[in-house]
Amino acid sequence: MGLPLKDLVAAQELSWDALAGRTLAVDGFNAAYQFLATIRQRDGQLFTDPAGKVTSHLMGTFYRTTSLLQQGVLPVWVFDGKPPERKAGTIRQRIAAKEKAEGEYREALAAGDLETARRKAAQTSRLTRPMVDELVELLGAMGVPTVQAPGEGEAQSAVMAAQGTVWASASEDYDTLLFGAPRLVRGLAARGRGGATPGAQFVDRAELLATLGIDGEELITLGIIIGTDFNDGVRGYGPKKALKAVREHLGFRATVEKLGLDLAEADAVAEIFRHPTSMTVPAPAFGPVNEEAVRRILVDGHGFSEERVRAAIARARQRPRVAASPAEAKSHQTLLDTFGGGGE
Repeated sequence: MGLPLKDLVAAQELSWDALAGRTLAVDGFNAAYQFLATIRQRDGQLFTDPAGKVTSHLMGTFYRTTSLLQQGVLPVWVFDGKPPERKAGTIRQRIAAKEKAEGEYREALAAGDLETARRKAAQTSRLTRPMVDELVELLGAMGVPTVQAPGEGEAQSAVMAAQGTVWASASEDYDTLLFGAPRLVRGLAARGRGGATPGAQFVDRAELLATLGIDGEELITLGIIIGTDFNDGVRGYGPKKALKAVREHLGFRATVEKLGLDLAEADAVAEIFRHPTSMTVPAPAFGPVNEEAVRRILVDGHGFSEERVRAAIARARQRPRVAASPAEAKSHQTLLDTFGGGGE
């Protein structure tokens, strides 16, 4: 669901040129679900191969990743592990919401209302473990690193960004800021005409906190008041009202008790954000692209156009030679060489 902080966050527009050479930890489940929601046919049906297997997630991941590589952006995909027990309620709510949307989709389709049908269909997306495994296989064939998080993917991404393993966390959700990511990039999985968009949105956590007049602990408190994936929040409190309460600077305990939240439960949720379940990972290494393996997965396995697949890989080889810092220069040059960029 994600924390609804849009009204409080003034994201900066960031061109792809500004991200060239930057290594970003992509919230893999978040991106894959976005592809499943948006890459659909006119009536809302997902794209499938001749055998009826869903391919929308593969289409989005492959073509968007090669587009990012063409722009010089270096994505490291991070996938969810076991969710915290406190997320069980949210998961049940999501399942119920999907079931309701499926019924509404069928009704809209029967009525010939394709616009509503497509919108409702987008809310029924499901990402299975076999689908994730195939994404990992595809990204590996492309030479793009993946990380299997022990818990929440966005928590792992945030920790990697905080530790300097990557430059920023990339997700559509603002929750990653509560997990401590110093930088958030949104819009990485967006698709414009031809699969390209003019840029992304960028949020600097330190600047956001300064603008809101709160600190990191108060940001977590704000999230708990609104409601997160791990708690329901305070009834009647949206982002602006919650910010007003936090700006009283009463401290975590006094604030949650004043608003009627159970202190022990609130503190347990806060601990999920204060000390995210994560693991230390080395600096990402972009390995050699295996074009034959990519072709086997997409062309032989799912009937993708071989011409389009080869063209996408060729575009990725045209990326600019830019590195954001000496630490990233080696990784970036390695990827260029991997994709045959040495002769540019």
